Amino acid sequence: MTSTTRVVVVGGGYAGVLAANRLSRRADIDITLVNPRPAFVERIRLHQLVAGNDDAVEDYSAILTDRAKLILDSAERIDAAAHQLRLSSGAFLGYDYLIYAVGSTAPVSTATPGALENAYALGELESAQRLAARLTDVPLQAPIVIVGGGLTGIEAASEWAEAGRNVTLVTGALGPSLAKGGRKSVAKRLTKLGATVVENATATQVGPDRVVLRDGRALPSAVTVWTAGFGVPTLAADSGLSTDRLGRLLTDETLTSVDDPSILAAGDAASPSGQPLRMSCQLAMPLASHATDTVLARLAGREPANLNPASVGQCISLGRHAGTIQMSHFDDVALPMHIGGHLAATIKESVCKGTLSFLAKEARKPGSYFWPRGGKRAKLLKKGPVGV
Repeated sequence: MTSTTRVVVVGGGYAGVLAANRLSRRADIDITLVNPRPAFVERIRLHQLVAGNDDAVEDYSAILTDRAKLILDSAERIDAAAHQLRLSSGAFLGYDYLIYAVGSTAPVSTATPGALENAYALGELESAQRLAARLTDVPLQAPIVIVGGGLTGIEAASEWAEAGRNVTLVTGALGPSLAKGGRKSVAKRLTKLGATVVENATATQVGPDRVVLRDGRALPSAVTVWTAGFGVPTLAADSGLSTDRLGRLLTDETLTSVDDPSILAAGDAASPSGQPLRMSCQLAMPLASHATDTVLARLAGREPANLNPASVGQCISLGRHAGTIQMSHFDDVALPMHIGGHLAATIKESVCKGTLSFLAKEARKPGSYFWPRGGKRAKLLKKGPVGV
């Protein structure tokens, strides 16, 4: 008599879908994917949704294995002792293994006066849709202020400026994860598109029609968009599991929870050894593959391997006709090398399309997804845990 291993994947983003697909390598695994939305969200295209040139969603039927049971619900609590997941509907799901792939959030600051009431977030589908709806009532020439000069803010400013919007980007530093040449490439393109960049600045107050900076300047703003910082869902902390200070699930280097061997983490919400990788689609998918391979190894009676993914760079769209590809060391530190212009835009678009292709291929041929290795995790860990 054969037994079936029940694996519940919490979260239907890049990490969750890849994990569910990869699990189908074994016929004796019962796969359940829990997600609150009926469609897959391409978070890397949400700025395009707002600009009106992409809907940023894909049907699960195109990218998710038919072996997985999709449950449209939200997870409320993990009962590790009972091996059960409680859902918002009141239902309970039993599991033998649970893969925690809840992703990240991009909330508006609660510490900046007026931001929560007057600014729009961009990092999730519903908030991007609300922003898109708001902009339909705003003339093209009306000022838009984006707070946050990371990659999300840069891509949004470029996309909307290219569409004819009057955009100002407020940031402490433009593209802090980029090397000097990459930052210059981004700044040059923003200037060419007519976007204004205000650096070395901090928003201290957001009103319905302005953003006040620390130096006292008031920037007119018909619509303010907040792209500064990331967070994670509180499910792990609410369930009494060990997390780092941001709320990511603490794991060992096999991505197994430090509290429970039946719980594994993947993607933005994972904090292996208290040294999490950069929150990104590029690194979320290797994490998902590794967490799944840990489960498969244990089921096969093998010792799971330690995490050692490699980063190869950062791809930034600067509108539809230009981009910047920042090359990096395997440990995700930027190199003084980049590609710009139309070639970079072509590469970026290929990466976006390729991400869905990787997911779809893994659904058809589980185990086919692979990623560069050699991120020198052991060297990084010698520095000691951070963020715990």
